[in-house]
Amino acid sequence: MPTPRRPVSVAMDATPLLGVRTGVGESVAGFMAAVGAAPDLTIVGYGLSANAGRALPGLLPASVKPGRRIPIPAAALLRAWARFDHPKVELWTGPVDVVHGTNFVVPPSRKAARLVTVHDLTPLRFPELCTPTSRQYPGLIRRAIAQGASIHTVSQAMADEVMEHFRVGADRVHIIHNGLAPLRPPQTRDESEAPYILAIGTVEPRKGIPDLVAAFDRVAESDPDVQLTIAGPAGWGDDALAAGISRARHAGRIHRIGWVDDRSSLIAGARVLAYPSLYEGFGLPPLEAMSLGVPVVATTVGAIPEVVGDAAVLVEPRDVPALAEALLVALQDSTTRDRLVAAGRERVRRFTWTQAGEQLARLYLTLAETPH
Repeated sequence: MPTPRRPVSVAMDATPLLGVRTGVGESVAGFMAAVGAAPDLTIVGYGLSANAGRALPGLLPASVKPGRRIPIPAAALLRAWARFDHPKVELWTGPVDVVHGTNFVVPPSRKAARLVTVHDLTPLRFPELCTPTSRQYPGLIRRAIAQGASIHTVSQAMADEVMEHFRVGADRVHIIHNGLAPLRPPQTRDESEAPYILAIGTVEPRKGIPDLVAAFDRVAESDPDVQLTIAGPAGWGDDALAAGISRARHAGRIHRIGWVDDRSSLIAGARVLAYPSLYEGFGLPPLEAMSLGVPVVATTVGAIPEVVGDAAVLVEPRDVPALAEALLVALQDSTTRDRLVAAGRERVRRFTWTQAGEQLARLYLTLAETPH
């Protein structure tokens, strides 16, 4: 690899750090913290929203400099970048060598190399499951690729989809997995608490939570004690979930608790983590559960098999009877539980932010020296 000038300046989109921390937000926070202290890099975190300038400085790692406060609404920026190459990222950051759009959108730049993270292709595969904003992403990605941008994905599965859908060569697609921030198990555990299956995530159609509610109704027939806990902020799948719960025979044992800051205690107390997604570009909750010794039941879609390996019970998406059966096995079969716990603790060792940060830093240095 060529030796670049030191240090290389990198602009990273920190907008996903704002508000409730979703999976993308966790990913961006992890990558930003991991590369922020790299000796060969200077990182500037910019925000694409009217309020980002005020809120972001307090959310950035100490090693990351905040960008300028430019109060332009994100919606206006997306409309502009769909047709024009203005405004350029230097408006927020000053001169930089690399600009990394960490969440599907990479701004135009004067001279900087451009890198855009594509977490998944939900807007292309399941546009009916997306918000109007998300449905703009494919066009913006195509425009960036046509102008020479490189692509970062967090899984091989997504890299394969990107190359197929956008007709881009493998030399421009870079796979760097998410890491896993260590979760501390609680010092004590309330043994009197009713056993519960846990689901974590924003309530959006892609997460398949109504299917889980239907499967839980079957599980509850066989297990008189188990509860279902759904943690995560409300989203555009809220109505479907509410309707599913209203139809459930055991609705009284289903609990929506919103977002929880102390994920460690919540996950560690669960008997099983259920991850019934219809599509995923990575999936952090299964790894978090494995790190705390909690068995995982998930689906066979997207990058989930790549991430969990043989350390989870996998079923086809939308197969409610199979999901119910898998949950019962993970709840009640001690041999299966022991195997999943042991395999899960081994699996999580493959995903560290230290390794992810080193790989991303090397990519930034390479991009800075590559003609563009």
